[in-house]
Amino acid sequence: MTGKTTLITGGNSGIGAAIAQQLLATGEAVVSLGLELPGWEHEKLSGYTADLTDAAATAEIAARIAAEHRIGALVHNAGMILPNLLADAKSEDVVKLAQLHLAAPLTLTQAMLPGLKDSGQGRILFISSRASMGMPTRSAYASTKAGVHGLARTWALELAGQGITVNVIAPGPVKTENFWGIVPKGGELEDKIANSVPVKRIGTSEDITNAALFFLDAKASFITGQVLYVCGGTSLGGLGA
Repeated sequence: MTGKTTLITGGNSGIGAAIAQQLLATGEAVVSLGLELPGWEHEKLSGYTADLTDAAATAEIAARIAAEHRIGALVHNAGMILPNLLADAKSEDVVKLAQLHLAAPLTLTQAMLPGLKDSGQGRILFISSRASMGMPTRSAYASTKAGVHGLARTWALELAGQGITVNVIAPGPVKTENFWGIVPKGGELEDKIANSVPVKRIGTSEDITNAALFFLDAKASFITGQVLYVCGGTSLGGLGA
């Protein structure tokens, strides 16, 4: 790693917390931005709270963080699913997730651009989803996560000349709060999903963290505009549930 400060949205739990803790273990500084503060302390950890589905709150916290920290890397991990079959899907859910998955990182990145540029090796990393390829009940989620991929490729082209890389990790099913909010622990559905994954298990936050550290490393400077499916093979055939 390079000693720069990394801003992680949703850094207080799940995948975001796992990435934060690994970066801290390497000596990196981390700024966590989530609905709640991280449940642990570290001398190089700073915590902020905001609802990123609120555009005004996002702009306010972005300006505050940019004023108080020089951000050299940004990981947009915060996400929400809001599942519904087509007949029950709500247009307001699409708008809400577009704010969270697309508009919020736009606002945050614009505020952090000076630090990203000054670092000489800035990193922007999105945590997307294999569901971006399509999945039942995921109208709002899949459409906005697919939009993340276009956003990342666009920024990769615009920022490449300034030493900033922009990449995406698209996880398959991972045991996080979002997953357990839909799938009962220890139930038949959990077993069904695990058996539908080619590698025959559900992913962990550590699986995603390993890929994140690769993209954030200074040695990954020749990789930009890419989507890496860390999904146990589910992107090859998809999930039916």
